[in-house]
Amino acid sequence: MPPSRKPHRVLRSQPTIEGAGVHLNRVFGFSEVPLFDPFLLLDDFRSDYPDHYLKGFPWHPHRGIETITYVLIGDVEHGDSLGNQGIIGSGDVQWMTAGSGIIHQEMPRGDIAGRMHGFQLWANLPARDKMMTPRYRDLSSAEIPVVNLPGGADVKVISGEVAGVRGPVADIVIEPEYLDVTVPAGLVFRHATKPNHTVFVYVIDGQGFFGEGSDNAVDADNGTLVLFEDGEEMVAVAGNTGLRFLLIAGRPLGEPVAWQGPIVMNTEADLQVAFEEYRQGTFIKHSG
Repeated sequence: MPPSRKPHRVLRSQPTIEGAGVHLNRVFGFSEVPLFDPFLLLDDFRSDYPDHYLKGFPWHPHRGIETITYVLIGDVEHGDSLGNQGIIGSGDVQWMTAGSGIIHQEMPRGDIAGRMHGFQLWANLPARDKMMTPRYRDLSSAEIPVVNLPGGADVKVISGEVAGVRGPVADIVIEPEYLDVTVPAGLVFRHATKPNHTVFVYVIDGQGFFGEGSDNAVDADNGTLVLFEDGEEMVAVAGNTGLRFLLIAGRPLGEPVAWQGPIVMNTEADLQVAFEEYRQGTFIKHSG
């Protein structure tokens, strides 16, 4: 058996308010840098109350990062200064590479019952790619494969590979994995992981145990994150109500981080240049 990853740290998501007054739960963020390198932030914006999310995220800039939005239920309208616009619907993913700079807005609209459930992950870009041309990967639910494993688990493969099936998001600098894993009650899920990569899970339904053996495993339920130590495999065992979690992994960059609001660079000087360009109207470097 390959060396199994031991749980290193357990976090609970915490309520916060962002944008124009959106109530969400922050799983990790600024205070955890560089613990989750190359990832910067994970927000859980699941809510059944429209007044918690309808104010949305009006026009704001991004530079130096990628934002990955995964919607479970509801719609998110988006648009940007390059003329792109559309809707991220239930089961859809948008992988946006801000690169040299995008000014955009994201406005959650929910579903007919008023529910808006989803997650946004921020991934850092290395210094050599901070100023790359911005790009989008908009993926409908139908484009994202679901693998039914012999052991009983179902895995939605957004990025990475499971049982020979690759997700549609590829050619990303940090070699990410992004899986939505459902494990029926009492069953075990094992997944090979790349050594020296950052690997964590975030539980979004049910309850289970992460790690190999009673001495190393931790109990986690909805709203709990487990960050693993290094190793070649992660193991999850579903509790008696079943278990669903996001499994996210990526290659650390090991670079300095200068971060203010929606802009992440490598030095304070580059950060100040970005904000000065935003004030002067010269922030956008590419036309599309």
